[in-house]
Amino acid sequence: MAPAHTPAQTPSAPTASNATNVAAAQTQAVDFAVGDHVVYPTHGVGRVTGIVTEEIAGHRLTLIVVEFEDNRMVLRVPVAKAKSAGLRKLSSRKAIEQALATLKGRARIKRTMWSRRAQEYEAKINSGDPIAIAEVVRDLHRNAGQPDQSFSERQIYEQALDRLAAELAAIEQVDKATAAAKLASYLKAT
Repeated sequence: MAPAHTPAQTPSAPTASNATNVAAAQTQAVDFAVGDHVVYPTHGVGRVTGIVTEEIAGHRLTLIVVEFEDNRMVLRVPVAKAKSAGLRKLSSRKAIEQALATLKGRARIKRTMWSRRAQEYEAKINSGDPIAIAEVVRDLHRNAGQPDQSFSERQIYEQALDRLAAELAAIEQVDKATAAAKLASYLKAT
């Protein structure tokens, strides 16, 4: 049996609802300006290189273009989805100070299977929250004289340390190596 034919769909005229959605999306784009450092939870710190409007699959979308220099990656996030995707501005000084204070605290390692802890650590890193990332760094940090980390522990530790150092570097306007050295000094203070 042949499929039923439907009349060709024509683009509908703009409605007040569509105009409101477009205006809301454009207002939300004002939150991010070209040149701003932003944090995307699963990729870390990037820089907004543009806010563009493109036609994708017949829809006009306003996109925030974020470049991640470390990964040589460019991400395009629809303005309407930026908040739900977790795109945010850099943390405040107060939040970073809380994260640094977290590094000075005692490690809280749960007595659960490593695979379960690894999942929890990955979730904290991908949350993009600097305090949660600092908890991962604190819990996985090893001082001299302590047992070595396993390969997967080391990978998760380095990923968390890199994310935290990148955000600290962007906030303090220093390079990542200087920020990592500052984090190391906080970890040695424990």
